[in-house]
Amino acid sequence: MLRPGGGYTVQTIPLETYIARVLAGEAARDSRPAALEALAITIRTFILANPGRHNADGFDLCDQTHCQVMRTATPAHERAAAATAGQALLRNGVPAPEVVRRLTAPDEGREQRQLHVIDAAGRVGQHTGRQCVDWCGALSGEGYSVAGNMLANERVVRETAKAFEGSNKSFAERLLAALDAGEAAGGDKRGKQSAALLIYSTEEYPELSLRVDDHADPLTELRRLYGKAHERFIPFMRCGPSKARPWGVLDRAVIEQEIARHKKPA
Repeated sequence: MLRPGGGYTVQTIPLETYIARVLAGEAARDSRPAALEALAITIRTFILANPGRHNADGFDLCDQTHCQVMRTATPAHERAAAATAGQALLRNGVPAPEVVRRLTAPDEGREQRQLHVIDAAGRVGQHTGRQCVDWCGALSGEGYSVAGNMLANERVVRETAKAFEGSNKSFAERLLAALDAGEAAGGDKRGKQSAALLIYSTEEYPELSLRVDDHADPLTELRRLYGKAHERFIPFMRCGPSKARPWGVLDRAVIEQEIARHKKPA
């Protein structure tokens, strides 16, 4: 840390702590979580691109505007730093098992958590803490990972995986079939209340995001929403802005034609 009037104090701190403290120094007080996460990525990029900016002085970076200003971090800043750590590792080509190891190793609550990650090469990393509530565990196969805790039994993850592997339908339909199979095998031992379907493809925004937060039969309701989404929402979104077509489709007649031609996958 540089001091007014000259001199400095050198501190050695973990990267994630540094990022959280810079967030505290540079983010607006009313920043939303998504904005904090976006800034965390920028901060992380800066430090990784400038590891020796103060080599001549015997340290890496200062806490002034010459580098990045640091302040005392709040839990919101710490969450934003942690939320983007895995993304940065994956983007840099770190294998999924190593990503899981690096994220869980410094986490004091790791024995109460589960984490599973699949990287772009299809490698799977999984962690189930020893204090997770039984039944808890995970299994994986080619291109997928299934994990759970507070489950009725081990069959839940096994049948979930079996249904996913055995289906030749669309990706969304395979996920729905897997959820149904897991529920039929016992599901959550506390009962059922909610369900969700979240799919990302080539864009920064989800290809499909459906949620049922409180329902007596959440999987049936999730399938109803999935069918409803195919009526207009899914074909409409395919006409929206994308990396390949940043402006999207602007002609309303063309959009309506796309909606009319669209059919829900069998």
